[in-house]
Amino acid sequence: MNDRAIRSLADIEHLEAIPLEQRLAGFASSYDVFRRSAELWPNATAISFLPQGIVDEEALRISYGELFANVTRAANLFYSLGVGPSDVVSYLLPNLPQTHYALWGGQAAGIVNAINPLLDAEQIAALLNEVSCKVLVTLGPSAGPELWSKVVALRDKVPSLQSVLLVQEPEPPEETLSFDVELAKQAHDYLLSGRRIGRDDIAAYFHTGGTTGTPKIAQHSHWNQLANAWCGTVAVDLGPQDTLLCGLPLFHVNGVIVTGLAAFMAGSHVLLAGPMGYRNRAMLEQFWQLVERFQVTAFSAVPTVYAALMAVPRGEAELSSLRFGICGAAPMPAALIRQFEQATGIRILEGYGLTEGTCISAINPRDGERRPGSIGLRIPYQQMKPVLLDEQGRYVRDCAVDEIGVLAIRGPNVFAGYTQEEANRNLWIDGKWLNTGDLARRDADGYLWLTGRQKELIIRGGHNIDPALIEEALMRHPAVQLAAAVGKPDRYAGELPVAYVVLREGQSVSPEELVDYARSVVPERAAVPGEIYLVDSLPLTAVGKVFKPQLRYDATERVFRALLEPSMNQTLWRIKVGPDPVYGVRMQIMPAAPMAARAQITQAVHEVMAGFSLSYELIWID
Repeated sequence: MNDRAIRSLADIEHLEAIPLEQRLAGFASSYDVFRRSAELWPNATAISFLPQGIVDEEALRISYGELFANVTRAANLFYSLGVGPSDVVSYLLPNLPQTHYALWGGQAAGIVNAINPLLDAEQIAALLNEVSCKVLVTLGPSAGPELWSKVVALRDKVPSLQSVLLVQEPEPPEETLSFDVELAKQAHDYLLSGRRIGRDDIAAYFHTGGTTGTPKIAQHSHWNQLANAWCGTVAVDLGPQDTLLCGLPLFHVNGVIVTGLAAFMAGSHVLLAGPMGYRNRAMLEQFWQLVERFQVTAFSAVPTVYAALMAVPRGEAELSSLRFGICGAAPMPAALIRQFEQATGIRILEGYGLTEGTCISAINPRDGERRPGSIGLRIPYQQMKPVLLDEQGRYVRDCAVDEIGVLAIRGPNVFAGYTQEEANRNLWIDGKWLNTGDLARRDADGYLWLTGRQKELIIRGGHNIDPALIEEALMRHPAVQLAAAVGKPDRYAGELPVAYVVLREGQSVSPEELVDYARSVVPERAAVPGEIYLVDSLPLTAVGKVFKPQLRYDATERVFRALLEPSMNQTLWRIKVGPDPVYGVRMQIMPAAPMAARAQITQAVHEVMAGFSLSYELIWID
């Protein structure tokens, strides 16, 4: 795709001298990516699939010619079931080759809708109804009994659902079809529909953030996906020489775009490392051996995966093929980056993206200067800037260098909005720029640094949790008057949910009882708060809204008081967390220690803080 990866902002500006429409003149849709790759590399391996994700099993290899044929078959199968350009094919699947067939074939026939199979039946039904799903592709009773039980529970709750296709189920139950059997019956070299897909046609729906009663559905056009895939390949110089390990789920945009469409556009080899990917402990324990066997050159993961891999012995595995790892979804502690790179010799490229921007918006340069803690430089054709807004969310001005503001983005990868009009209110700044809800600053060289969040999502191991999911559940308890959920820092997960609760007058319930109650009523297991703090009142803004930053500061102080106490050697000390004009949030650690004890305390504090991305300073009190 490119003779070298991007090194600086000047390289990006040089690329942008040619319009993106000209660079992608041969592409109108994601389907064209597979057609072109099959023409260029028909016999090259597109996907190697490991059924269990372990190193010594035989891999199923799928060539680019076979991949295009099966995507075409899937599109024709969906067309035969009545799917047109505005109809929705949903898939509820782990990482399988058939997931790719359904995903890209669904986009060639109509609109594809990716759903997290870990959600409960009620949440899945809400998502299917929100998009008026016509066809569902999932696992049946033999291949996925737990998933099948959810489908059985929700089928009658989705009036629009006309057909259910079951993967790896040659003899499906009544009123369902075998995806694999039906696929084999279809034409493989042309679209029966004769559809001419336009760049502005909607390709996919992805649900975003946590899942409350009204899930937000982001719309991706074919042009959004093409633009993001091309820019991603150029940003890190992907090509046919690369093998990308896919361990992130294919219901998430990172798995779909970074280790999916971008790789296929570049003619790269994708190692589909088992149905559960990184969730499979056996795969993680053999990660380095998988790298050696398949000569993996790159992979994408979240900070929790990198932390877990640090504990996996590398043994005699030869890792010279690995060029880089991509990290996104949540901030990664700079110390973890240094430790990982020193231990493995692998460069970590921190980046930033969101579903509303298709996937990736910024990344540290592969061959240029990487600045740990930053999200790097914007990708080509993606505009990004921090801006100041007034109290009504209206644009005031662009931020100066190193001034914190709301991160705004625009470009060909930025979506046109959610399916629900009410969700689009206050989404756009000045009518043109997407309000990401993140706070950031931009340094003099164009590197961007996240400094906090204007939006209130809790990010646990790269998984977005809507605090409303927790708050609404807790508020159903008869003793609870008010509840507010925020994330507390965690060395492994990045953030864990906690909740602050005000009880009704005269009521009595323990924090432990409320945690037990939350386990029974919060529908998303990852969203259950591990701790609940009973308080007399919640901090409020001038207009009476709960002031979440103050709760996050308090939760942070609680975590680090416990972690740092052993380091203080019984010295008097205090801690303060609050806003910072450059770092967004900063912690002050203030020990009253004699000079002789300061070196030991300093070292101990640095060791504790090395696992976190939080900015801090030691202030000695005489």
